Amino acid sequence: MYFIELLLLAYFTYVTLYSFFLSFAALFYKARKAREADYKSKIAVLIPAYKEDGVIVDVASQALKQNYPGNRFDVVVVADSLKPATLVQLRRLPITVVEVSFDKSTKVRALNKAMETLGDTYECAVILDADNIMEPQFLRKMNNLYALGYKAIQGRRAPKNENTEMALLDGLSETINNFIYRQGNVAVGLSSCINGSGMFFEYKTFRDVMSSMDAVGGFDRELEYKLIEQNMGVYYAKDVVVYDEKVENAEVFEKQRTRWISSQFVYLKKYFGKGISKLFKGNFGYFNATVLRNIQLPRLMNLGLLTFITFLSIVLSTYVEITPWVWLSLLFLNFLAMMFAIPGRLYNRNLLKSVFMVPAIFWRMFLLMFKLKGANKSFIHTPHGHVGHTESKNI
Repeated sequence: MYFIELLLLAYFTYVTLYSFFLSFAALFYKARKAREADYKSKIAVLIPAYKEDGVIVDVASQALKQNYPGNRFDVVVVADSLKPATLVQLRRLPITVVEVSFDKSTKVRALNKAMETLGDTYECAVILDADNIMEPQFLRKMNNLYALGYKAIQGRRAPKNENTEMALLDGLSETINNFIYRQGNVAVGLSSCINGSGMFFEYKTFRDVMSSMDAVGGFDRELEYKLIEQNMGVYYAKDVVVYDEKVENAEVFEKQRTRWISSQFVYLKKYFGKGISKLFKGNFGYFNATVLRNIQLPRLMNLGLLTFITFLSIVLSTYVEITPWVWLSLLFLNFLAMMFAIPGRLYNRNLLKSVFMVPAIFWRMFLLMFKLKGANKSFIHTPHGHVGHTESKNI
């Protein structure tokens, strides 16, 4: 029994201190100020769209509304399994439509096929999801940072819909992730975690790295590892915003998290040995991305389990070796790390209503741990349908 307690203590001490350290460091993050670049790079805005008929026309239209010279960027929709009527609407817009078709559709294959079709006419690439809306200054700000020498940049994804408690919680989760794994990483000199969209890359670098990949799920994880391996860290641009649709119901949330958790453990297994090897060769950033981050359970799972263990330690205090005060201290630090990450404007009644959903979501995620087998072998599509965007103001 004491051995099990020690194992649990070791794990939750590591998880808590890891999150608390990066969350505290994120408080000292300062966004890089970049002057207006004289040269405007030619940019391809790549939008893979798999069965996204409900949102892609609006997203493509919105993508054209950039404060950036019109002859220096192209919106490219990579159309996979879209309806004929949707394709007709897209071709009425001043954009490029690249139709693709695969036996097994993935974002990697769609992007690789698009870049193969486009050729070498671009200097930079922006990657969006089919539900993403860029702020009007997105390309201009990214180009300014690129002029400073950044070849890989992650923008800040902000929620564009807050119409359900689930959407509020999903947006809050991303806010915390942005703060800890992106803002915190950059603050301590590590590469920002990337999250699949709202990304900006030097075109040639992105094309070359992607050509070596054929990931089914979690392609952003493998992309990040390959960039770090080439000593190309990802910069997090907090002030460059892209609006992202958050899931609105529990069923979609479950499918999305199944894909994410499965890919996390697939890549942990695939890169664990290499991550250890890189650590001994002095590449701590690679070790951090492939091992330290992936070896953790999802944050909500950690919080739920730690709360449960703390409760048990109090109830069974006369039967356990480790004092409840140890677990209470870890739980406090865990909450403190999240409090650092949540902006003050989000503390209100709506947030409290959403928090009441956490136990049910924790239980769903706990059950997901027994449904992961094979989840990363096929593409799990997250449907979108919300049109319009507003940055989170009243959560």
